[in-house]
Amino acid sequence: MDLNTLNKKERAKQRVADLKGFYVHFSVYIIVNLMITTIRLVSVLNNEKSFVDEIFSFSTFATWFFWGIGVFFHAKKVFSINIFFTKKWEERQIKKYMQEGEKEFNRFK
Repeated sequence: MDLNTLNKKERAKQRVADLKGFYVHFSVYIIVNLMITTIRLVSVLNNEKSFVDEIFSFSTFATWFFWGIGVFFHAKKVFSINIFFTKKWEERQIKKYMQEGEKEFNRFK
């Protein structure tokens, strides 16, 4: 095997490992949060709180929310999702800085 093929294979293995890591992370996120939500809603059966109070309580869904932020950024990294800094944005910035450089160069002529 040549070096290029070996390098491609290593990158492919790393990509598969990254995907597997994300899917494990997401699965644990779903399972743990379902368990937490279920336990909190079952506490309604013990008459600790009313069902409506528990459903609309931020503490019931805080873990979903904050951990979800982490899952979002993990997915963003693994799937190369770039919401703000797209290729078009990069091209505009390059053109802008090139024009600024030209102006700067012409100013000193």
